[in-house]
Amino acid sequence: MPVRLVLTAPRVVEFVESESRPLRAGEVRLRSLISGISHGTEMNLYRGTAPFATQRFDLDLRVFVPATTSKQPVSLGYDMVGEVVEVGPDVDGVEVGDILHTGQPHQDESIIRLDEGEDFYPPCKLPRQDVHRGVFTSLASVALQAIHDARIKVGDAVVVFGGGVIGQLVCQLAAMNGAGRVVLVEPHADRRRIARQLGTSAALDPTATDMPVGYEVKKLLGDRGADIAIETSGTYSGLHSAIASVGVGGTVVAAGYYQGGGLDLRLGEEWHHNRPTLVSSMGVWGCPHRDHPLWHRRRMMETVVDLIYSDRLVVEPLLTETIPFRRAPEAYKRLDDDPGSALKIALSY
Repeated sequence: MPVRLVLTAPRVVEFVESESRPLRAGEVRLRSLISGISHGTEMNLYRGTAPFATQRFDLDLRVFVPATTSKQPVSLGYDMVGEVVEVGPDVDGVEVGDILHTGQPHQDESIIRLDEGEDFYPPCKLPRQDVHRGVFTSLASVALQAIHDARIKVGDAVVVFGGGVIGQLVCQLAAMNGAGRVVLVEPHADRRRIARQLGTSAALDPTATDMPVGYEVKKLLGDRGADIAIETSGTYSGLHSAIASVGVGGTVVAAGYYQGGGLDLRLGEEWHHNRPTLVSSMGVWGCPHRDHPLWHRRRMMETVVDLIYSDRLVVEPLLTETIPFRRAPEAYKRLDDDPGSALKIALSY
């Protein structure tokens, strides 16, 4: 019987079984190979700090409202790589043995329609080798969305806050997009080291100075400050420092998933005095690309797959560990206790 991982309460994950069913027209069955744990979105759900813990998002009005029904178990995960093991009627372009990346949760079997997920993570065909690279597809699309929203120009000075997987990928993509200098701000030494190995111009430790991070960035970049700051840590202190690091009229792209109130975000300081533009970067939940219809979800996903499998976007150093699916609760607890202990943990099936 197929098994999936669900969140039944904050910090409580369980395995549940379900009956396998026959395929309908347009569907394929996937045997899971490897899936990646998201250290941002998933961990916020795991801790019960995401807004979905007490609210629901009204997609018609696009506003959060109080939840009116009891919470059901929540499936975790959206970075799944699987092998097609069965093809239903009226399916074209996919055959048994193909490898697909999907937005399915952590489970050992999935049934999908090939036309589903167009607003989130549509199924993408992957090469049959190096399937572990596929677990970076969703997060790479988040990074690419941030780069597109940043509108980087050749020669721009870019500072990236947060050296997790998304931040590491943003650093690479910013250089690829023409940035003159790319600076990473990250407290963990191993993440700064990886970023430097992958070509980042400089990596600053925000805990190594008594001065504000924005001050240190501007001194490093010659007082002018960054043209663009991309915040990926999902912390309000990171967002405040990103705002402080750009010059007058600079751009700040907020790509993190922020939780709760922003006590560390002081808008009366650099935000008020330097007039930066703050851009929210979001490519799912019905948010079209700012260049739609030229760019859309499927094109974003196919683009990052090409970048990853052509070695233009390097992901190998970012996979910290792969553990069996049945040890998933252990991985969530470890990331909860020590978020900096791993860049990416993947589950094997």
